[in-house]
Amino acid sequence: MKNITLYTKNNCPQCKMTKKFLADKDVSYTEINIDNEPQYIDTLKEKGFRSVPILTTPDAKLTIVGFRPDQLRTLAV
Repeated sequence: MKNITLYTKNNCPQCKMTKKFLADKDVSYTEINIDNEPQYIDTLKEKGFRSVPILTTPDAKLTIVGFRPDQLRTLAV
């Protein structure tokens, strides 16, 4: 799967676990840290998201909120 976007923030344990999981499974992604790029916060709020990590695919067919290894495994296939 290509062009996965992972929204994270600093000092977020679930974000760190998600990044480690993806790295261990060799899944590439683009990280957007909302602490460093706060312009994304309003966009995420408008979509109904209130916490990170948020992982999305470009076609929006898959969105994973939080550290969800059961759902993340589908990306490693």
